[in-house]
Amino acid sequence: MKTVLITGGTKGIGKAVALEFLKRGYEVVINYHSDERTALATQEEFNMLGYCPVLLRADVSDENQVNQMFEEFFGIYEKLDVLINNAGVSLVRVLQDTSSDEWNRVFGVNVKGVFHCCRAVADKMIGNGGGSIINISSVWGEVGASCEVAYSASKGAVIAFTKALAKELAPSKVRVNCVSPGVIDTSMNSNLTGDEMEQLIESIPLLRIGYPEDVAQACAYLAEADYVTGEVLSVGGGFAK
Repeated sequence: MKTVLITGGTKGIGKAVALEFLKRGYEVVINYHSDERTALATQEEFNMLGYCPVLLRADVSDENQVNQMFEEFFGIYEKLDVLINNAGVSLVRVLQDTSSDEWNRVFGVNVKGVFHCCRAVADKMIGNGGGSIINISSVWGEVGASCEVAYSASKGAVIAFTKALAKELAPSKVRVNCVSPGVIDTSMNSNLTGDEMEQLIESIPLLRIGYPEDVAQACAYLAEADYVTGEVLSVGGGFAK
């Protein structure tokens, strides 16, 4: 049976991704950081549906915690087939009001978190004859967003990281791809006013916002697409085109 580990997998996009892979018969491990109540509630919800995901706690920006998490993972499973780097934080702030600590926090989770997790599993995947890494970026990493310079820059870095690592690991049959969600119905977009949301929807060719399930389906495709690597799959209704 195939295995998948999803960082930040207890709510929003991560939760939808976890459910999609559970439905597809994967052994699913869900990483979370500090919100144990939500993590346990998500696990119980999946249990009631007949699934048994494993929870592993770690702050992905912390190298030691990430290494310990994967030690626990490989103490349970022989191999990791799919890693989905979904954990992320946002920041809505003009550049002049962005502190160094805020900048470092955004890059710590969104970029260093991806680095830590990929580095922790690369040799294992190579030794097992291959694997799939899927990094979650954002449409703002492609086109940029006003008042979200730190977030946009971090997600742009994830795209560049993905393209470079894909070339590095391709000879070892480890595929690395990126999903770039557009405006998705999650708490991360709760700061938008009704008028702002309407304006965004008008700029989306499909004339609707996306749902976490849309992103989950893209992740499932990339997990199984054996001849796809180094790609950025936009899930934004045509917004960034």
